[in-house]
Amino acid sequence: MTTSITELEHHRTALTGHCYRMLGSVVDADDAVQETMVRAWRNLERFEERASLRTWLYRIATNVCLDALADRGRRARPMEEGPCNTIDDVLVAHERTHWLEPIPDARALPSDGDPAELAMLRESIRLAFVAAIQHLPPKQRAVLLLTEVLGWSAAEAAKCLETTVASVNSALQRARATLASRNVRPSEPLLPPQERLLERYVSAFERYDVDTLASLLHEDATFSMPPYALWLRGQAPVRQWLASRGLGCKGSRLLPTAACGSPAFGQYRAHPEGGHTPWGLIVLELQGDRIAGWNTFLDTETLFPRFGLPLALPA
Repeated sequence: MTTSITELEHHRTALTGHCYRMLGSVVDADDAVQETMVRAWRNLERFEERASLRTWLYRIATNVCLDALADRGRRARPMEEGPCNTIDDVLVAHERTHWLEPIPDARALPSDGDPAELAMLRESIRLAFVAAIQHLPPKQRAVLLLTEVLGWSAAEAAKCLETTVASVNSALQRARATLASRNVRPSEPLLPPQERLLERYVSAFERYDVDTLASLLHEDATFSMPPYALWLRGQAPVRQWLASRGLGCKGSRLLPTAACGSPAFGQYRAHPEGGHTPWGLIVLELQGDRIAGWNTFLDTETLFPRFGLPLALPA
């Protein structure tokens, strides 16, 4: 037995990204990867070194995720739960386990590797993509990720899932059709105009300039705040929210981070006794030179430690 714990740990980040795509939750992904490592370590004597350690670990992780998905529903985004709301609607919250969660780029994307492969991995943790594949049955989800994201052959995926090549090809065809119906747009590299857009966003938010914030939104932009089911669409409703029910965010500070292959910020609200306390993790989806999706995840107790964000800011 020549494989060491260090060699197993080398694959943790990539496996976390894979489990996140399967499960839609950074918490569940962490748990699945830990279970993968335990199973791998216990079964090292069964590892055939003529096979790739990476492939063997992905096979274990995929089956850990399939076991986890056997008795749970899919995770969703507020925009999938019903028609858009108005600012006067009652806020209804669901449990954390109901919603799709963001993941830090650093936990899901390897720091080195082929640029084209890294670009594919980054695309595959976008909120819109992960939300779309949650609509696939677990086996179809696994087939799509193994073949389309990881680049496995149908034969390799069939061996992993203990099924036939014909079944894999059939599942892949159905998975592609479902994704096409979800109309998931490919993202764009972060270009200088978008970098300036983010600078304007941060500046306007920290000044709480509602008019400027609204002007940065795409005309069909969506706005959501899990764990609340409420979501808004369009510049005018978002502006109305910011100027009324969102006024508690005045005086906030933003710390930059990266989530789901997208620009993100830890938002801290001003505390009456001084300093700032965590309020939400903002993940922005950009389209051209406008913000197409403004998602604020309010479960800071779960998310901020995983993003390495402080739990308070001094005055």
